[in-house]
Amino acid sequence: MEMQEIFVENIKCNGCMTSIKLAIMKFARVKSVEINLDEEKITIGGKGVKKEAILKKLTSLGYPEKGHNTLFNQAKSYVSCAVGKMS
Repeated sequence: MEMQEIFVENIKCNGCMTSIKLAIMKFARVKSVEINLDEEKITIGGKGVKKEAILKKLTSLGYPEKGHNTLFNQAKSYVSCAVGKMS
């Protein structure tokens, strides 16, 4: 199994982590998702997982790769966080 690490912006709580994990686990080749809240690091395990597709999904949820944050992404992350808290 291959492991990829992605550092993102805007992870604030367990609600954020739930939204992220549920979204990434929907990718066919993803076998595991671990999230480190303090480092805002996502570790994805799987074979042949396309990092670009994962980054696109994360950005759509409001969790862009480090250094690519915007006010719009911050706002989207609050919505994703709320959804994650309800899941």
